[in-house]
Amino acid sequence: MPNLDDYDKVRSSFRLDVPEFFNFTTDVVDAWADDQHWGRALVAVSADGSVREFTIDEIAHRAARSAAALHAAGLRKGDRVFVQLPQIVEWYDVMLGCFALGLVPMPGTTQLTGPDIAYRIRAADASAVVVDEAGQAKVDGLPAAALDGVIAKFVVRPALPPVSGWIDLAAAAATGAAPVVQTLASDPLLVYFTSGTTAHPKMVQHTHASLGLGHQLTARFWHDLQPGDLHWTVSDFGWAKAGWGKLFGAWHQRAALFLWDAPGKPDYDAMLRRIGQHRITSFCAPPTVYRALVQQPLEEHDWSGLRHCTAAGEPLNPEVISVWRNATGLDIHDGYGQTETVCLIANFPSMPVRPGSMGKPMPGFDVEVVDADGTVVPVGTEGNIAVRTEPRPVGLFTGYWRDQERTDAVFRHGWYYTGDRAVQDEDGYFWFVGRADDVIISAGYRIGPFEVESALLEHDLCVEAAVVGKPDDLRGEIVKAYVVLKPGAVGSAELVSELQNHVKNITAPYKYPREIEFLEELPKTVSGKIRRVDLRARNVPDSRHEEVIQS
Repeated sequence: MPNLDDYDKVRSSFRLDVPEFFNFTTDVVDAWADDQHWGRALVAVSADGSVREFTIDEIAHRAARSAAALHAAGLRKGDRVFVQLPQIVEWYDVMLGCFALGLVPMPGTTQLTGPDIAYRIRAADASAVVVDEAGQAKVDGLPAAALDGVIAKFVVRPALPPVSGWIDLAAAAATGAAPVVQTLASDPLLVYFTSGTTAHPKMVQHTHASLGLGHQLTARFWHDLQPGDLHWTVSDFGWAKAGWGKLFGAWHQRAALFLWDAPGKPDYDAMLRRIGQHRITSFCAPPTVYRALVQQPLEEHDWSGLRHCTAAGEPLNPEVISVWRNATGLDIHDGYGQTETVCLIANFPSMPVRPGSMGKPMPGFDVEVVDADGTVVPVGTEGNIAVRTEPRPVGLFTGYWRDQERTDAVFRHGWYYTGDRAVQDEDGYFWFVGRADDVIISAGYRIGPFEVESALLEHDLCVEAAVVGKPDDLRGEIVKAYVVLKPGAVGSAELVSELQNHVKNITAPYKYPREIEFLEELPKTVSGKIRRVDLRARNVPDSRHEEVIQS
């Protein structure tokens, strides 16, 4: 039976209590270890394919040793720590060690460059960095001024003893003990830097309550995790989605996590084989990954252990859900949230999935579609997705750290404005339209890019599609589509006409893309979201285009 077996009943009465003091490491990880030290907590597959399982007791001890090393280096409660590591178990050691001491980690993807790292260190006044050898080289390439205020530099898994100024984390963690540090539930837990699709990354500050407690909702109601489950979320550690499905909620539910340090470019066949080989019970991936997986021969893989599938990051196209269901027998339960939140809206296991819909609000949250003045709009009317903040729900960030202007811009009229737009139907399901700045206004019509992209992806030759508005003297904007074709397919004027007619037959004809450009790949953030800002930039007069065909 799903954890959320009666949506309306649970949502009407659910409340997440927040104690005065709370610490994820001590109150969840250590508590589980004290109660059931042998419980399986993590299954880690290395780049070479070797597999190691960790009990919760081992995880707790590793975290304690890491905390001791961080404390011995002079780090104290409230200090910020930049953390950039690949998909290895030491990431858990560092993150949990930081939480235990009241330090504030700032996770970063391994794709960050030296200037990216310098920006984060400077913006947050970081006191320490924790990186692997590749990250060490990036940090060593920074000017000395970029590291002002950094008192400790840790390297993980160095091939050789670290040079002067660097500390081998494993060696430092071998001795000493960390002090006991109490943290208020309202104390800062971590800082995420947003993916920066339209501007420099903002610093999103969360508390021990907002994520350490709040992600219980994500794991319990959306991922539907049960004790003994093995959950795999496909995500880089630098993306907030790692907090959603690679750290917090699962261990509340005493479910184990799956970790794969995949070498090189994504190997989707290997990913599918891992699901069967390791008996993954719950799987979550961004739509980008699902769109690639459904291009594989799904019928050749073992789905007998899998019971629940979820997706988040961008809306999932209905045709992908259909292909996945036909092969696995399972629906993909789309969910919605942000770096700033836990899961806010989802298709929950206890209710029918409406392909293409975001689902309904998470228990514990009052989510509505509102206008610019905070008034809830009528059913079927497009508006802003907003979260009621009075009373303030558990799972919502405190604000953009050191940026009161941006914080005030999103917290107004008693709501948190997500910046996304949607329509709610008569049954309470939300339907995504787009980011507020992504909506296209063409000849007076408002057009959401997602519905055009979904229509394009129903064509057999389309693997990926992204839609933006292009300035036009006559219409204000026209709908422009960027399309990635299946291997072997070639873009042509004939194919453009075919795609345009295809869209006209599926959705309202005024929404069809008047211009189509074929690309080898779409620009994406590290979290897998399409960077429409980059696509819009291609429309300036002197931009360089690949094959462009217009009608």
